[in-house]
Amino acid sequence: MSREALLENVTALLADAGFLTSDRCAVRPRGFDLAARSGEDLLLIKVLGNVDAFDAATGGEMRRLGRYLSATPLVVGLRTRDEDLKPGVVYFRHGVPAIHPDTLYDLVIENVPPLIYAAPGGLYVNIDGDLVADEREDRGWSLGRLADELGVSRRTVAKYEDGMNASVEVAVKLEEMFDKPFSDPVSVLEGAEKVRDGEPDPDEPEADPDPAAERVHAVLSAAGFVVHPTERAPFDTVGEDDGGVEFTLLSSHAAFTSAAEKRARLMASIGRVTRTRAVFFTDDADRESVDGTAVVGLSDLDDSDDPDRLRDLIRERSEKPQEA
Repeated sequence: MSREALLENVTALLADAGFLTSDRCAVRPRGFDLAARSGEDLLLIKVLGNVDAFDAATGGEMRRLGRYLSATPLVVGLRTRDEDLKPGVVYFRHGVPAIHPDTLYDLVIENVPPLIYAAPGGLYVNIDGDLVADEREDRGWSLGRLADELGVSRRTVAKYEDGMNASVEVAVKLEEMFDKPFSDPVSVLEGAEKVRDGEPDPDEPEADPDPAAERVHAVLSAAGFVVHPTERAPFDTVGEDDGGVEFTLLSSHAAFTSAAEKRARLMASIGRVTRTRAVFFTDDADRESVDGTAVVGLSDLDDSDDPDRLRDLIRERSEKPQEA
């Protein structure tokens, strides 16, 4: 299956599940392919035939965007270089969960989350250690007795009860032995934090040294936004409202060419899904908005000593009807 066909299938699947999806990110740089929301669940999705093509820089960017936008980064793919992805299993690439489309179907259509995740050494499940301890004690078994039944060491059983995850084989033995499930689902929509590889949080990239970009950054900061530069997104920055109560901002700046207009429309689509406002700064625009993205001339920033003025301008223009 081609990547384009896979992306179409994933988009249709999410729509069938009731997700609001953004337009596809068909402009470069492109760290993610689309944003999708259902209720409070917001996903930033990258679709790849081979998930090994997902590099560390893209993983870092998606994790940063997930933190800024309260979203879960997710890779959907078919295979690695060596094998097909197994349905029902969560893999990880650079700290981002990666799943097969069938796993996504089970998760968003059938409401059945996966139980198994891949980690160095094999496939594992997240077991309820307190329940294991309760069942063992109810039977009057010692740690050594349960260890013998499972074919592991006494110390390993103690670790299971303290919260260490178990191999699939051990989990199956436990469930057959006690005739009840011990496995906790992998919370994919929350980033699979309980079982995710403990990679450090990625550092922010350097801010664009272009004088116009520095000017925009300074004005946004003065207006009360904490400005985060991006590297592989269809917008240049994410501005978090320092008060945390009004709005998060996606912004870009460039000459307003046809390519810039295309980017502005994409930013508006992503903004509708992520519940953010989008603004495009330029010095040569002949309009005030594009499909919900506010367009602000650099000359409009001259009154930057009034922090409320820029907020009001963005709010008014982003709420204007679409301009052709």
